[in-house]
This record gives sequence, structure tokens and C-alpha cells, in this order.
Amino acid sequence: MGLLLYQRDHCHLCDQALAALAAARAPAFESVFIDEDAALEARYGLRVPVLHDLASGDELDWPFDADTLRVFLRLHP
Repeated sequence: MGLLLYQRDHCHLCDQALAALAAARAPAFESVFIDEDAALEARYGLRVPVLHDLASGDELDWPFDADTLRVFLRLHP
């Protein structure tokens, strides 16, 4: 499963998303910072943090918590 977390530098919501991912015991993911990319900024600017599942193309917009992540990622509690 490939996951991308779209986020910004100095983003307290992104920090909360990282904590939720840890609490959900999410599999490894890659962080993508949108700050210096005009196309990503246009797509995700107001939505970050956003978790993107590369396999399905599904995206989970903020706000989310550990339980929501487990459902999105189809993980067992």
C-alpha cells in the first residue's frame, strides 16, 4: 500500500494528522510538502493535510482521527 500525506511546513493540523497516523498504526507513508509546488498548492491548498492512497486513488481530507484512519486504511483496531 502506497500512501502520501500532503502537508505544509509549520502546519499544526499536519502535526495532528501525523499523531493520528501514529495512533492508528498506519503503514509507512511518504510526506509531500505542497508549499513550493504551484500545482499541488492549487489542488490541496485549503485541504491539507490530505492522505492519498496510491493504489485506489482515494483521499482522506482533514479532519480525521485514528478511528477514521483505520476505516480508510482498512486496518483492524
